[in-house]
Amino acid sequence: MTIGAARGRPCTLVVCRGCCCGNARKHPGSDHAWQLERLRAAAAENGFAVRTTDCLGPCDQANVIVVQPSAAGRRAGGRATWIGFAMDDDCTEDVLRWAAAGGPGVVAPPATLELQFVRPPREARNRARR
Repeated sequence: MTIGAARGRPCTLVVCRGCCCGNARKHPGSDHAWQLERLRAAAAENGFAVRTTDCLGPCDQANVIVVQPSAAGRRAGGRATWIGFAMDDDCTEDVLRWAAAGGPGVVAPPATLELQFVRPPREARNRARR
């Protein structure tokens, strides 16, 4: 049984692939396709979910990944965590290790990843309060 399946709804990574995130013309030094493939492969191995979405908003902080807590993480007080500037291999691996370990509310994020936490746009903060 995978980690996520043991706890109900698993941790979910929401990967922005809108106007700036994942755009090779705007960020030519990053292998955006590899990153998404790596995230999906690790999710399949470790029992968490990955989905893509259009623009999340903080385009000046591309690439953006939102780590949503699992059901267990939410019960423990975990909240969605926004990570900006998520383009290099080290950041991708930090996100994957955190998600595989349970994500927000279950386990603390790597200290290096905390340096990349960003505030969600106002619209997302308002939706979270509802």
